[in-house]
Amino acid sequence: MTAHSSGLAPLPDPLNKTGDELQDGKHLAIFLPSLAGGGVARAMLYLSEAFADRNHRVDLILCQVSGPYLDSVSPKVKVIGLKGRAKWLGRLHALSADFGSLWSMLLPILLSSRPPKTIGYLPDLVDYLRREKPDTMFTAKTPANLTALWAGRLSGGTTRIVINEQTSLSPILKTSKKWRWRFLAPLLRHVYPWADEILTVSDGVAEDLSLLTGIHRDRITTIYNPVAINQVQEKAGIQVDHPWFTPDALPVILGVGRLVPQKDFICLIKAFERVRAVRPARLVILGEGRIRNELEELSKALGLTQDISMPGFVENPFAFMARSSVFVLSSAWEGCPNVLIEALACGCPVVSTDCPSGPSEILKKGSFGPLVPVGDNKAMAEAILKVLDHPLDQEQLRARASEFEVGRISEKYLQLLLPTKRPSNSSN
Repeated sequence: MTAHSSGLAPLPDPLNKTGDELQDGKHLAIFLPSLAGGGVARAMLYLSEAFADRNHRVDLILCQVSGPYLDSVSPKVKVIGLKGRAKWLGRLHALSADFGSLWSMLLPILLSSRPPKTIGYLPDLVDYLRREKPDTMFTAKTPANLTALWAGRLSGGTTRIVINEQTSLSPILKTSKKWRWRFLAPLLRHVYPWADEILTVSDGVAEDLSLLTGIHRDRITTIYNPVAINQVQEKAGIQVDHPWFTPDALPVILGVGRLVPQKDFICLIKAFERVRAVRPARLVILGEGRIRNELEELSKALGLTQDISMPGFVENPFAFMARSSVFVLSSAWEGCPNVLIEALACGCPVVSTDCPSGPSEILKKGSFGPLVPVGDNKAMAEAILKVLDHPLDQEQLRARASEFEVGRISEKYLQLLLPTKRPSNSSN
C-alpha cells in the first residue's frame, strides 16, 4: 500500500446496492479479546453489522464471550468463542511463529508473569484459521493485533491479516504501571510489518505508531471509527432515569468513560469546582473503573458530593448526552474517541482536551468545540463556561457527526479488508 486515507470523502450509500451487486460476499472475521464496555467494542459491532448487511459472512471471534455489548451483536453475525490454553503453550506458539522475534519477545511476552491475556487463545485461533479459512481477519487493539499476526503465520493459509491500532501508544508505554509495556516497541517494530494492512483511527495515532515502530507513514492507513448515527439518535430519545434531567433542572456537565487515569476525570472534577464557583451546575460521570474511590474522595474533599453523580456503566449514554448542557472529554490520550462523535450526534455541545490523538481531527481544530490543554482544569472550566453561555447550533454538531456515519466508514474499511478493493486517497 502506498497512500494513507482519512476515509471521509463523499460516498454513495452502500446499503442501497442491488442483489446482483452483493453476490461477491466474502468471509470476514473480526478478532477481539471480548466485548467489554468501551468505544472499541461499539465500533467493531457497528462494522460487523454493516459488513453482514453487505452480504458478507462475518465471524466475531472472542477470547472471552462476555461484555455488556454481547446482546447487541447482530443476529447476522456469528459469535465464536475461543478456547483458552495454558499460557506457556501460547508463548511457545508465539515464539514458533518467528524465532527472530526472540529478543524483542523476551521481556513483554516470554518472561512476563502477566503476558497479554490473548496469548492463551493463540493455539485455538490458529486452529480456527486453518479450519475456516476466512478471506480476511480484522483485529483491533495491540494484544489482539500481535496474536492475530502470530496466528496468521502459524496457520499457513491465505487469510489476510489487517490490524487496527486504536490509540496513541507512546503515552501508554511511558506511563503504564505494567512494566512489560515499556518493552513493547521493539516487538511491534518486528511483528507489525507482517500485516497485510495497518490501520489507525486517526492521523495522530498513525504518526505516533510510525515514530514508535519505524514503519513508514505511507504504510499506515487512517480510517476513523464509525458511529451508527441513526441508532445513537434513536436511543437519545429514550427517557433518562435520573432526577437531574428535568426541564427546569440546573445545567448538567457530562463525562463518559472508564474510571481510569487515562480519562483524567480528576481534572474534570477540579474544573467543575471552578465552574460551580461561578454558576450553579451539576456534573454526571458515566462509567466504571478502578479509580472510583479516588474520584469519590476528591469530590468529598472539594465539597462537591451533592452536585456530582457517578451512576456507573450505562448502556444508553446517548439519552444523557441529548439532555446535558455540555459534554466534556477530559482524556490525557485517546485514539479516535467515539464518545465525542456520539455527543455531537446527539446535538450536545462539547469541550475536549487537545490530547493525542483524535479530538482535534474530530472537532476540526476547535471549529466544533473548544480544545484545551491536557490537565489544565482552569482552561477546561473557562471553556465549559463559554459553551454554557454560547453553545453551538445543534444541527451544526449533528452535521459534523454525520461524516462519521457507519455506512460511509464501513465502505472505506471494506476497500482495505477485501483484496480486490483499494482505498481512495482522500482526507477529512
